[in-house]
Amino acid sequence: MANEPKKPLLKIAGLTRRFGGLTAVNGLSLTVGQGELVSIIGPNGAGKTTLFNLISGLDAPDAGSVTFEGRDVTGLSAERLAALGLARSFQHGRVFGNLSVLDNVLVGAHTRLRAVKPRIPLVGPLVELALALIRPASVRAEEERLRAEAREIVRMFGERLTPRLDKPAHSLSYANRRRVEIARALALHPRLLLLDEPTAGMNPTETAEMLEIIRGLKARGLTILLIEHKLDLVMQLSDRVVVMDHGARIAEGAPAAVAGDPAVIEAYLGHKAVGAANQDTGQDTGQDGDATVPVRIAH
Repeated sequence: MANEPKKPLLKIAGLTRRFGGLTAVNGLSLTVGQGELVSIIGPNGAGKTTLFNLISGLDAPDAGSVTFEGRDVTGLSAERLAALGLARSFQHGRVFGNLSVLDNVLVGAHTRLRAVKPRIPLVGPLVELALALIRPASVRAEEERLRAEAREIVRMFGERLTPRLDKPAHSLSYANRRRVEIARALALHPRLLLLDEPTAGMNPTETAEMLEIIRGLKARGLTILLIEHKLDLVMQLSDRVVVMDHGARIAEGAPAAVAGDPAVIEAYLGHKAVGAANQDTGQDTGQDGDATVPVRIAH
């Protein structure tokens, strides 16, 4: 049934991360169901990217737990989580500049190579080196299959990337680097995709294109956790929205309900007032100035 609750894919319980006297994530709990698209929004400095780092294994929490597909994965490395099917993009696009667009995308498929998945983890690098030197027919066939898959993923981004398939990534625009990074994450065939500001640096036309790509991924049943400052996009895509401020969850619910929540409006307007005061006094908050306050709180 349409209203039937979705089976949990990700569970976060009491997640906390401190940096000295600063609590970046403060006892946050969250559940994401299979096939859901859940957006995390909030003012700059709210703890959104730190939360992603804790989920994806780039950082370890001081307290709390992360459960993925019923398994406690708290503190597991990013590499092990990728092998389990968790992929992410970053706030500032990360690509291998000297590799081509195609090879950048292929990096994402690395954990799926059957030939380099021995039962003894320590043997993995040795097996991989041997196969790279010998390159038996089975390995060549698997590489070609993955290359064909990578080309199909790149085609999702249309003329933005397809003509640049063999170009080095360092020659790409900022927006195209973001696209390559997302394509690389998709090459992993993730069960859960974390997107950190996927439309940053994109103009309205490019943002609309990315919205349709994400909508298509959602239609295929991919579970997505999204950080995004462009609230129009959030409102159109999200099943649920979670609002963070000062490391804590201050609101959660359907997009329309969250947009009109007084606590959410206060959080955004409060940060806007602080920003205006700092501009008047010449003070620097040490935070990026872009997108501190979304263009619109509600429709």
